[in-house]
Amino acid sequence: SVVLPCSVDELLSVESLEVEWRRTDSETLVHLYQDGESRAESQQQDYQDRAHFFTDQIQHGNFSLRLDNLRAEDKGEYTCRVYSQQESGETVVQIKDVERLLVSSSDRSISASVGEDITLNCSVDSHIPPGDLEVSWKKTDKNKNILVLVFQNNETLSDLSDKQYRDRVELFPAEIPKGNFSLRLKSVRTEDKGVYMCQVFAGGLSANATAVLEQLGFSVLHIMMLILCISASGSALLLCCLIYCRSSTKGTNIKGKYSDLFFSFDVNKIFSTLMFSFSTIF
Repeated sequence: SVVLPCSVDELLSVESLEVEWRRTDSETLVHLYQDGESRAESQQQDYQDRAHFFTDQIQHGNFSLRLDNLRAEDKGEYTCRVYSQQESGETVVQIKDVERLLVSSSDRSISASVGEDITLNCSVDSHIPPGDLEVSWKKTDKNKNILVLVFQNNETLSDLSDKQYRDRVELFPAEIPKGNFSLRLKSVRTEDKGVYMCQVFAGGLSANATAVLEQLGFSVLHIMMLILCISASGSALLLCCLIYCRSSTKGTNIKGKYSDLFFSFDVNKIFSTLMFSFSTIF
């Protein structure tokens, strides 16, 4: 918000008072005070609900205007004209520049499979050149923030990244001049799940937005490996059962090639191998 000043030294009769604020360049009506009240219905649509008088101060000669939710297009000259029965006068106020720093991200949570690459969105709307911005990506854990990536002095400082993200995160260099500071996270892991903050600094201004990495499932490759492992383990167990049953029917004196085959199997080793396969997948 910004206050555009306009006042008189001597008190004027409110009954015959008329005050109007206009854009000097286009004569667009920003706000009007007439017949003892604000005429919001007379405002140009772009200023409705954004331009306000200090109505309790008008009787004291203060006709200043508060302009909320400032926009880049609000830059320019504004004229305050005051009319009364005795006389009229005006003053001009200029908004030289509008500093803006808006950071936005996707409203939806991101779902991914383990091992995939994902993009966490971060868009910066600012009149400040990207090279003068400092952007940091952080993962906000329970009691601490984990530094994921830093962009500073027009370059990405990968060495400052936490070791669990080093060599797995990057920006899109071609998109940075457009204000796009989205983060690419490679080879997603289960521990990557959480809330990520894109924080932007420029001089005395700062703004941030968050992106949520929510659901982490298994990729198609992991599922196929799991199915193959289960199939292999089932086949191995079935083979052991068949050999055991075959050997049992022949009593304790097992001779020939079946004897050598049966005793060459170590059930404990088979079980250990299968458990190692499961642990590798997960």
